[in-house]
Amino acid sequence: MSGFSGQLVLLLLLVSLSLSPSVRCLGKERTLGMIKPDGVSGNYAEEIKRIIVEAGFSIVKERLTQLDKETASEFYEEHSLRSFFPDLVSYMTSGPVLVMVLEKRDAVTDWRGLIGPTDAQKAKISHPHSIRAFCGKDSQRNCVHGSDSRSSAEREIKFFFKDVVSDDIASQHDEL
Repeated sequence: MSGFSGQLVLLLLLVSLSLSPSVRCLGKERTLGMIKPDGVSGNYAEEIKRIIVEAGFSIVKERLTQLDKETASEFYEEHSLRSFFPDLVSYMTSGPVLVMVLEKRDAVTDWRGLIGPTDAQKAKISHPHSIRAFCGKDSQRNCVHGSDSRSSAEREIKFFFKDVVSDDIASQHDEL
């Protein structure tokens, strides 16, 4: 390899290492997908994962975990002053959840579209082919969680998967 081509390869390597993960993934981005306790206990996890893959997502990492009160409270901290917070924490600790890092171009937007509106009853009418219409019960027991923005996705991925590289972490999101 000539000196120039060796330098070019080294330069390209250094540039690729300095780019954000979403750029390094050739235009793909990542989002957090979570199958909530009702989805796991209702045996919907495999079907939801099939839907995810058929929609063009890659499941980069996944982990089945049981949230304790402290962890659930920390994850949903922005809702801590709302009246439904104690019920939300109780629900999210009622059984295991399956957390996943999902990747594709426009992952946040596409995942939100695939899961449908927060209220599963409304989803059954307005988005009958969505995941929440398929297996959700109401606005809390809606089977899945989806990051509401790229910054939320980065924070939420880091929350559950500390070993997954992500961009700057933001602290706001409003999705249940």
